[in-house]
Amino acid sequence: MTIRRAVVPGSFDPITLGHLDIIERSAKLFDEVHVSVLNNSSKVGLFTMEERLDLIRQVTSEYPNVQVHYFSGLLITHCENIGAQTIVRGLRAVSDFEYEMQLTSMNKKLNDEIETLYMMTNNLYSFISSSMVKEVAKYGGDVSEIVPIEVADALKKKFAGK
Repeated sequence: MTIRRAVVPGSFDPITLGHLDIIERSAKLFDEVHVSVLNNSSKVGLFTMEERLDLIRQVTSEYPNVQVHYFSGLLITHCENIGAQTIVRGLRAVSDFEYEMQLTSMNKKLNDEIETLYMMTNNLYSFISSSMVKEVAKYGGDVSEIVPIEVADALKKKFAGK
């Protein structure tokens, strides 16, 4: 029997309830879900790679079929390395689609055996982005309704030191 293995990629800096919505729904559809954090050395995130991985592991711990790790390089190579047949991408709005279509087209060119599945984010979270979360938290705004509580606490600690 073939294991249905999917990758949910992103920077997750930090993980939001929108991300978690996509991960939870993917966990119902696939035998294994690999939440894969891109290690982009040219970008400095608010959270270190270790902090992001730890936060994601905390908020996905109730899903036994979810694994969390990082990768560098091409997403398609990462998928090949772990034997994933599907990439799951969340869409918040129509504006996301054009960029996602370009990524998918390039990935298909690199490996036409790996499919991309788009999921519309729950409308409750369609306005959320990690950038927006960081901006609101930086100025002391309450983000507890748009990120898991573990992330809200981590953001408070992170910005208390600045």
